[in-house]
Amino acid sequence: MFPAGYERAPLPPARLQKTEEAAEEASRTPDRTTAQGTGKGRAKPRDPFFDNAKYLTIVLVGIGHAWEPLRSDSRAAEALYFALYTFHMPAFIIISGYLSRSFEARPGQIKRLVTGVAVPYLVFEIAYTLFMRQIDNPDRPFSLLSPGYALWFLVALFVWRLTTPIWKVLRWPLPTALAIAALASTGPGIGSELNLQRVLQFLPFFVLGLQLRPEHFQLHRRALRAVAVPVALLTLLFSYWAVPRMNKQWFLRNNAAQELGVPWWVGVVMTLALFGCALVLTACFFAWVPRRATWFTSLGAGTICGYLLHVYPIQMARQFDWYDMAWVDSPLGRVMVTVLAAVMMTVLCTALFRWAFRSVTEPEMKWAFRPDRADAVDGARRRVGSAR
Repeated sequence: MFPAGYERAPLPPARLQKTEEAAEEASRTPDRTTAQGTGKGRAKPRDPFFDNAKYLTIVLVGIGHAWEPLRSDSRAAEALYFALYTFHMPAFIIISGYLSRSFEARPGQIKRLVTGVAVPYLVFEIAYTLFMRQIDNPDRPFSLLSPGYALWFLVALFVWRLTTPIWKVLRWPLPTALAIAALASTGPGIGSELNLQRVLQFLPFFVLGLQLRPEHFQLHRRALRAVAVPVALLTLLFSYWAVPRMNKQWFLRNNAAQELGVPWWVGVVMTLALFGCALVLTACFFAWVPRRATWFTSLGAGTICGYLLHVYPIQMARQFDWYDMAWVDSPLGRVMVTVLAAVMMTVLCTALFRWAFRSVTEPEMKWAFRPDRADAVDGARRRVGSAR
């Protein structure tokens, strides 16, 4: 990713589109590089910051899911759960929005949206339903309109990315998205199809990501790092106080205010309050994400596998009563569960799992799409240039 105005001379429109698209692709694939746009064929490696952030957020997602059964036995665990759920999904969604800035619904982008989001959703929704029928409920209904467990995010990402061109032309995209989220929080009639409540209530974070630029991730990092520690401590103290006073469903954004037993206007207030809290904690989190390459940087390219696969061991632990084992019910046991969850997410993000599941998480599906004429012309130009 490059700041605006990096190129020494303006690129022709077709070439500019290809350069932006290549930048988006380079942010997702570990072994690809992004052309600098200088016309000299030089390449710049993908920014390790975003891979580091993606890996760390996906680890927090797994930890949060592993913590959920521990909440009922410990107020401290519930407080940690509250603090974590305030920012970990918003942070992941902001990154997703940032990496979607070049989306303009071009044929190649639509193809990748289908193969990289829609197809994995269909495959894993079917697999998850069959899995839960085996270990929990043989009569579990089958419906592609009711995302199982964590699969709601793929539905949301598909919808958000399709609407990206709209957000890019609006005069006030973020206030508009916040208004939509606030209205959704007051609408119990939205229903559970495609988990639309979550899609709409988390929308502002995606739109915010679309508005960000590389320089926004550089602002006052040292100052934010200094502030992050006291902010985290205050967050934990407030979360501990809020445990008996607040419904955890607010953090999941699954329900309208009326469904949580409060007046409609509370949904508007909570939408804005949680958005503000999430921004503060996400900024502190990003300030501590390493900008250099680390041992886990390459794992950021495998977060799709970690996200889609971790639900199976998590559900097995719940259905087979692994949480009822004696060693779990202690402070040390909860620490061990946290460590095991982090290790699990790390393993699932490795290249081995990416390779094993590439056919369903990153299928090419050339048979299903017409050849992209623009891609073919660009490939021919590259071949001619290399021949010279």
